[in-house]
Amino acid sequence: MARKSADINAMELAARKASRKLLRDFNEVEHLQVSKKGPADFVTQADLTAEATLREELSRLRPDFGFITEEGEGVKAKDDLHYWVIDPLDGTTNFLHGLPHFAISIAIKTGKEITAGIILDPVKDELFWAEKGGGAHMNDRRLRVSSRTRMAESIFATGIPFKGKSDHSKFLKELERVMEVSAGVRRFGAASLDLAYVAAGRYDGFWERNLQEWDIAAGIIIAREAGALVTQLDGGERMLEKGDILATNPGVNSAMLEIFRELRLGR
Repeated sequence: MARKSADINAMELAARKASRKLLRDFNEVEHLQVSKKGPADFVTQADLTAEATLREELSRLRPDFGFITEEGEGVKAKDDLHYWVIDPLDGTTNFLHGLPHFAISIAIKTGKEITAGIILDPVKDELFWAEKGGGAHMNDRRLRVSSRTRMAESIFATGIPFKGKSDHSKFLKELERVMEVSAGVRRFGAASLDLAYVAAGRYDGFWERNLQEWDIAAGIIIAREAGALVTQLDGGERMLEKGDILATNPGVNSAMLEIFRELRLGR
């Protein structure tokens, strides 16, 4: 059985406490208080309650840590170095439509590096977790990316831009190129779980643009610790700053990078 550190245990405890209220609200989704945050982008009272729970629980563990988070205001770390990066409800639109695919994501950021992270899927009771150098796990099982090397046998996940988002035409070109050479593309609507599924070998790769730090922080370390190659679409390392990401198993990484290189060159 994999041994969890104090940090992982604390993140799990906070996430499970927040998830209990989320699950209750999910079962009564039609009664949720909903306010519009932007075009096709919503924030719910459940989301805000989950964040408050996470902040309270995590502050007890590391009172000097700051917070980088989606819904509330950020909190500066006492040393300006150590931060919790949290998404209390990744997959809000799924949640609001009664689709059982959403997650709580928590990561520890030290300087510019993500050093630990968890992703909890409350519906399926799957906890994905990793610390730098310690491998990636789902509950008590060690994770490893898939070993496929042929694009024609591989499936990929992505995020589709919706109303109010840019790059629709760019995305359609990317989608067409991947569709032409792969066994399929999936769009499940929660980037954190997309990355976790790459780590678990369920997907062979994942790409998306215009993401935020809290969407991908935990997923990056979990995927990398499972053996995934994780970069920007151009191979760079500034995913947290730029918001574009490509995560694949090693066997199909060069083929995916080549697709995006050719598209940048207009080929």
